[in-house]
Parts: sequence; C-alpha cells; structure tokens
Amino acid sequence: MIKRKSNDRGFTLIEIMIVIVILGILAWQVVPRIMGKPEEARRLKARMDIASLETALKMYKLDNGVYPSTEQGLQALIEAPTIGQLPRKWRKGGYLEKGRVPMDPWENEFIYLSPGLHGDFDLIAYGNDGEPGGEEDNLDINNWELD
Repeated sequence: MIKRKSNDRGFTLIEIMIVIVILGILAWQVVPRIMGKPEEARRLKARMDIASLETALKMYKLDNGVYPSTEQGLQALIEAPTIGQLPRKWRKGGYLEKGRVPMDPWENEFIYLSPGLHGDFDLIAYGNDGEPGGEEDNLDINNWELD
C-alpha cells in the first residue's frame, strides 16, 4: 500500500486560473498571425504546381519536339492529343505522376497558353478571385515571374 503524505496537494484554483490566463494571452497574440497563413500556403502550392507542370511540359517537348498547343492544353500531359500537331513519341503513361492535371489551390484550372506571351508557354493561376489581375490574395501567379 502506498501512503500519501499530508503535504501532497493538487493545483489550487488560483494556479489553474493563472495558467488559463497565460494561455489566453498567448492565443490572443498568436492566432491573428496564424490566420493569414492558409492563403500563403495556397499561393506556395500554386507556385509548386506551376513548377511541376513546367517540368512535365519540358519533358513533353524533349520527347515530341514541341510544346502542346493552347488548343491541346495541359490535358496533353496525361493523354496523347488527337487534335493539332500530333506528338511523335508521346510517353506511355503521360508526363504527370498522378495521371491527372492538378487544379490550382482555389479549385480553378491553370491557364495554359502556347506559344505564350512571355516565353514558349505561359502558366497562370488567377489567385483567390479566379479572375485575371488583382492585388494581395487575388494576385495572379505566373510562371514567368517565378524564380
């Protein structure tokens, strides 16, 4: 049998209240900083998806000598095009790992133009509003502006 000392006590109500107040103050300071992070995470994911699509498009060009046309679109990365200039050596299984073209983090399709206005091709995610242009969270993410 275990004997308890008379000096062993739990936390007092005042000690528990002090801990709750400290946690409340910390939450009050930290929560506003965390609230802006989901949009920042979406913008980072869009940049990563654009980089991945760029790599797949470059592999497509290495195999076929040209980039898919705007008309063929990004769909040409997962199934051989049947319109426009047909690929010479389209890779069985496609050029995207998951076998599907990703949507941008706002559940819109990436915009693909080939030839692009800023290079061989342009990839664009329109941001939170899903429309060209915008500021802050609605700012477009473009492949020609990425590092």
